[in-house]
Amino acid sequence: MGQLRDRMDGDLRRRGRSEVTRAEYLRCTAHFVTHYRVAPEQLGAEDVRRYLLHLVEDLHFSPSNMKIHIAAIKFLYAVTLDRPAVVARVKFPKVPLTLLDIPSPTEVAAVLSELQSPVYRTLLCCAYGAGLRVSEACTLCVGDIDSKRMVLIVRNGKGGRDRYALLSPVLLDARRRYYRQVRPPQPYLFQGKTAGKPVPVAGVQTALRMALRRSGVSKRVTPHTLRHAFATHSLEAGTDLRVIQTLLGHATIRTTVRDVHVSTATIAKAPSPLDAIATQITP
Repeated sequence: MGQLRDRMDGDLRRRGRSEVTRAEYLRCTAHFVTHYRVAPEQLGAEDVRRYLLHLVEDLHFSPSNMKIHIAAIKFLYAVTLDRPAVVARVKFPKVPLTLLDIPSPTEVAAVLSELQSPVYRTLLCCAYGAGLRVSEACTLCVGDIDSKRMVLIVRNGKGGRDRYALLSPVLLDARRRYYRQVRPPQPYLFQGKTAGKPVPVAGVQTALRMALRRSGVSKRVTPHTLRHAFATHSLEAGTDLRVIQTLLGHATIRTTVRDVHVSTATIAKAPSPLDAIATQITP
């Protein structure tokens, strides 16, 4: 894709899209370009229609997978190529709502106990204890820990928004023990094998998958499942739903938390589900 990729990436950055979203859009666009092996400028609405039909009928893409591919192609034509008419009639598919089998607090503790690396263990404790997306946990910086106000500063989250997340006493203690043991170099709290780069998301997913296998927990547990578990367990513990939505960084449009501001003092007082299972996580 060359120059087109650079243009699209620049447009995505200007629109405040997260690093994960940019990577997914560029991946999907590259798949589209590879399919036709011609410049997208030479293609039209009918070509896009045939390609999307190919994804559904030949590659059997799920509605959720189709959604990200459609979003990428719509951005490519509507923004980067300034040809919105090409994708004007392309609609997003309806993604069926499925119930997640959320692990119990005891099951979460069993999985976290099997994480042998202090990097992955502390990172996933952050993901569960603060309700972070895995990409947000991976890119936490040492300076994002505000122990005085007991909050984590999540920078450039989904939609390019910054927010405060919960830093519970147990999570703060785990972070301090990790810091004394690993002494991570600046800036990232969880540095990968490449100097100056955060630990990759794929590495976290693999580590959690192996820990899940060793734990004997039968439920499917992924980094994103831990985020759902944070929300569910927090709600069950009595945390107000508006506070949970703010902690998770969800968009407030058409929700009950529109225009509601939650102060850092309120965030610091919210109980973390990690505290309830601290004694169950083996050293």
